[in-house]
Amino acid sequence: MAGLLAVIAVVFLHLKLAARPGPELTLIGTSVLIGLVFDSMIVGSGWIRYPSGMFVPGIAPYWILGMWALFATTLNASMNWMKGRLLLASLMGAVFGPLSYMGGARLGGLEFVNFEAAMMALAAAWAVAMPLLVISAGRFNGLSSPESRPEFQLADGNS
Repeated sequence: MAGLLAVIAVVFLHLKLAARPGPELTLIGTSVLIGLVFDSMIVGSGWIRYPSGMFVPGIAPYWILGMWALFATTLNASMNWMKGRLLLASLMGAVFGPLSYMGGARLGGLEFVNFEAAMMALAAAWAVAMPLLVISAGRFNGLSSPESRPEFQLADGNS
């Protein structure tokens, strides 16, 4: 429960500091929705098991959805540089997505039932999810003002 409260506090602070909280909240919601589908599919495959936090069998646990929400808060901040680099985003997702799940397993947050199948599925899913998240971050960027975003400038570059 303390972890969930920490997630809520971080997301609230992120939205409070955002120039435009609405787009950031949309990005966070989009990320959580992608995570819900993605992690529920992995759970449904039987390749990964979560020992806690599952209110409905076959559905991703609430705490991993919190992780997706926290990850979304980085997309327009520390991961902003990845925008426009979708191939790199896909490659990094394919490598680092599965590695984060391995870290979670070492901490006891999940168990690999079929390690090889899970790692292949995670790599494939994150290779798709990461570019989708980067595209979503470009569309729903509440950390910059509309005037500083290229899509809001006049064609000749004058504001």
